[in-house]
Amino acid sequence: SSDLSIEFLAKNYPSKDFTLIEGDFLNYDLTQIFGEAPFAIIGNFPYNISSQIVFKVINHKSQIPFFAGMFQKEVAERICEPPGSKKYGILSVLAQLYYKTEYLFTVSPRVFNPPPKVDSAVIRLTRKENITLDCDEKLLFKIVKLSFQQRRKTLRNSLKTMNLSDNLREDSIFDLRPEKLSGDDFIQLTKRIDHGNISD
Repeated sequence: SSDLSIEFLAKNYPSKDFTLIEGDFLNYDLTQIFGEAPFAIIGNFPYNISSQIVFKVINHKSQIPFFAGMFQKEVAERICEPPGSKKYGILSVLAQLYYKTEYLFTVSPRVFNPPPKVDSAVIRLTRKENITLDCDEKLLFKIVKLSFQQRRKTLRNSLKTMNLSDNLREDSIFDLRPEKLSGDDFIQLTKRIDHGNISD
């Protein structure tokens, strides 16, 4: 349990150089600890919230140049997956827009006690230098998420709720499914949608 973990850490790592904070990472205000300074995140993350942790890192990307840790293997693969596969999705696109993602190695359940029912993996994310996406990032996030919510459909169908103009909807890119688009493709799509190509 988390209480036992806190007790173990407090007992075994009493160093003055080590600050133990008990709290919910997803709801924790990171500026309380780091202010505006950059920091790295390294950890063995709870598998049930690991995707949400990655999204929080992306939201704080300007302060987090390095992020590494252990994930459920399936999630680790998804984060690092290139375009074109079934595993490629929202996490893949958004993480890879800002970070170089590296799948380092797989961890067998046998090394844990008790062993989990899933394989694990360690990955590393290193922030790209001088990132300028040159598009509305909020709109980009919305388009990526909408596209993959119905990933078996073409973009023409999955983005219906955005009221795209007839002219724009005829573009051949809307014949594709979202897993075929790279991060750069999503940026270009966002710019086109944002620049007046939406019907009233």
